[in-house]
Amino acid sequence: MGFDFDDLNDRRGTWSARWDKYPGDVIPLWVADTDFRAPPVVLQAMRERLEHGVLGYTVQPAVLREAICERMLRLYGWRIEPAWIVFLPGVVPGLHLAARHLLRPGEHALLPVPLYHHFRLALERAPRPFTEVPLVLQGGRWVFDEERLAASVRPQTRLLFLCNPQNPGGTIFTRAELERIAAFAARHGLAICSDEIHCDLLLDRGKPHVPIASLSPEISRRTVTLASPNKAFNFPGAGCAWAVVEDPQLRRAFMADDHATIHDPSLFGYVAVLAAYRSGADWLEAQLDYLAGNRDLVEREIASMPGLSMVHTEATYLAWIDCAGLGAKDPQQLFLQAGVALSPGSQFGAPQLVRLNFGTQRARLADALQRIRTASRPSPRG
Repeated sequence: MGFDFDDLNDRRGTWSARWDKYPGDVIPLWVADTDFRAPPVVLQAMRERLEHGVLGYTVQPAVLREAICERMLRLYGWRIEPAWIVFLPGVVPGLHLAARHLLRPGEHALLPVPLYHHFRLALERAPRPFTEVPLVLQGGRWVFDEERLAASVRPQTRLLFLCNPQNPGGTIFTRAELERIAAFAARHGLAICSDEIHCDLLLDRGKPHVPIASLSPEISRRTVTLASPNKAFNFPGAGCAWAVVEDPQLRRAFMADDHATIHDPSLFGYVAVLAAYRSGADWLEAQLDYLAGNRDLVEREIASMPGLSMVHTEATYLAWIDCAGLGAKDPQQLFLQAGVALSPGSQFGAPQLVRLNFGTQRARLADALQRIRTASRPSPRG
């Protein structure tokens, strides 16, 4: 079955966070959802549920727990139990729960940066002390500076945050890299909170995703794994995510706000996930091929623009672009004035970079890249 990812659907006026923020002739390539319709099987499952007509309170479906367990075993050889799954409305609430309930006041966390800004916000709002540990470029990939990580540990350090695949850098951490991080956490008695929401968005075939908790039973017992198909199948508005937490004590701490300040996913979130996991594989494969083509286009174009550079994006639909060579005080504003809205690097702790979401139709992406090229050209001297 063919899927049309080139259809230029109009999202303006649909309460889209991406499209309704910037009026006028602006191509919004910032917040991380895509411009693709959700898989037909997901939309059909939602229609059927809507036609039932009763949208009452919903229990957490046992069949969905079983589907998640089956998927983890099939894809990663990771055997989890249904009782380990804690349903959430999204991954972001999971980050905030981890900061507030896996750390006591005064206890300290390690935060590898650059990183999706809600990691930092979760710690700031808890509030809990933390140290940012810069990732380093090695072989064209953003990876851990393991010596600096070790030097950042304090007597009060209790939690390590991980984002795998990495947002915004696009790295798929290898098994060997994760084994070293896991050994580091075990050596220092740290819990791990691992955001793995982009685990299905692997653009480099042959580079597998490895859940860090799957490495060993000992690492599983100290890890909270956050996951959701919201990104990969593009239904974040329906809202369904979960944490996998093996250790009962860690799970009880993580669930302290269950049904207090954190609510369950929506009925349509449950329906969407089950349909995607049961019947969405062909759509996902086709989308990955399309996104890889978009990634290749972005990498070629950025490489040809003086003043701009980026490393290879192994996973996600996010390009992390270094603009230092432009000498612009605010690259995000420079491109916005040219009609392209990108995520500012300052949001991730790197003000001379921008993040570009290439999860859009290729014609639209090509237009945006031409605008970026025009904005990047040196101004003629009078």
